[in-house]
Amino acid sequence: MVLAAAALLPPAPAAAQPARPGQGAPPRDIAPADTLRKILLDALRPAIERDLGLPVQFVVKTLRQQDDWAFAIVVPQARDGSQIDYRRTRYAEAIREGMFDGGTVFALLQKRDQWTVRAFVIGPTDVAYAAWPDEYGAPYALFGLPAR
Repeated sequence: MVLAAAALLPPAPAAAQPARPGQGAPPRDIAPADTLRKILLDALRPAIERDLGLPVQFVVKTLRQQDDWAFAIVVPQARDGSQIDYRRTRYAEAIREGMFDGGTVFALLQKRDQWTVRAFVIGPTDVAYAAWPDEYGAPYALFGLPAR
């Protein structure tokens, strides 16, 4: 069940969606020294800070880019490096109900004029991003999902 999904922009109209899987460049992992890494994390940070109500930095688990799309799996932490107490965030009730699976963030970004967060979810109890290729037109391979 996805409780914490936040789509920041509406899905692109069907005519504006990018080519489907198998077209374009293959996905690539963004290395720590790659300048795109900071750009993507800086694009993601304001949305997560608004959602959690506190400043964060990220521990990156996965950061992948394919064409004009990026997929991030990150764990936010306080700017001093300490863990976030999610019981003090808007996720407190989800935690009490057993509907919050840790603080991992899954996020989809798209480059238009600049990198923009299209969707994110924090602490999902399922594979929340599985529908994003169909919903937003992002390539299945970006998420490591088989094409349909």
